[in-house]
Amino acid sequence: MGGGTGQLTDSFGRVARKLRISVTDRCNFRCFFCMPVDPSWLPRDKMLTYEEIARLVRIFASLGISKVRLTGGEPLVRREIETLVAMIRQVPGIETINLTTNGFYLAEKAASLRASGLQGVTVSLHSLRPDRFHDMVRASGVFERVLTGIDCARREGLHVKINCVVIRGCNEDELLDFARLAYEGNVTVRFIEYMPFDGEQSWDMRKVVSGEEIIERISAVYRLIECPREAGSTAQLYRFQEGSDGEIGLITSMTKPFCGDCDRVRLKVNGAIVPCMFSPAEYSIMPLLRGGASDEDLRSFISSVFSKKAPGVQALLQHANLGSHVRPMYTIGG
Repeated sequence: MGGGTGQLTDSFGRVARKLRISVTDRCNFRCFFCMPVDPSWLPRDKMLTYEEIARLVRIFASLGISKVRLTGGEPLVRREIETLVAMIRQVPGIETINLTTNGFYLAEKAASLRASGLQGVTVSLHSLRPDRFHDMVRASGVFERVLTGIDCARREGLHVKINCVVIRGCNEDELLDFARLAYEGNVTVRFIEYMPFDGEQSWDMRKVVSGEEIIERISAVYRLIECPREAGSTAQLYRFQEGSDGEIGLITSMTKPFCGDCDRVRLKVNGAIVPCMFSPAEYSIMPLLRGGASDEDLRSFISSVFSKKAPGVQALLQHANLGSHVRPMYTIGG
């Protein structure tokens, strides 16, 4: 990978290629599977500045990171996020910059994000029924605005993917509706198994709809072809046998984890490095960053903490050590 003087490797031999950066913990939605009704926000002076983020991205890139994804909270609520995109775009070795969003501000931001160097957006869309969608995100009158944002992003040339968290007893009856959206809209729709990162700590394995069940139900209507899985990918993709360029994706974190070749590391907006999202372990780089540390000091710290990366959810499931709650998703980004 370009710009590197080494690589981030953990004790299991996994090499990091992707960095997910939470640029804020704030969000204008209150999805129950992500955050509590009344979340407490991080004080702004405890958040990484754009300059600090860009510096860390340069260091991560020198360690082999080539793909960056901006997350939140909701990243588009942070002011002038396009400025950060442009700063990261200039970092040698960074090949792709994408962003995960709830889509609310996408219509007004798509053009400037594209001009700043963003290549794609993943939009969280968990129901195609307006009333249910509003109940899930605990916000009213936003459904059509999200759909408009998706259309605007596509028109601006951004690669668009749609993520749907599937929860038993909530929205699993919409699987075929989402499959139809993928087929008729020529778009990638990815179904995510419900994970223990909810804001209200009500996760239960019985609410998980497995990827196997999802694909069986869709395959009863649409003929699908399984695609080769890209190393390190979170999703198993399927394409339609005919009539569409759309795709179906499965992110089977709970029933068929992909920890063995995980190539991701996360940076929270408070400066905490999270090598594994299913482990509570996180390591704050903020004291070094704001204490005058050199780039080499920061590089050594990053390498040291990444080497401690946990084996992942697969090991926790095997040993029945997975709790019902790890941390709220809004504090870490997806």
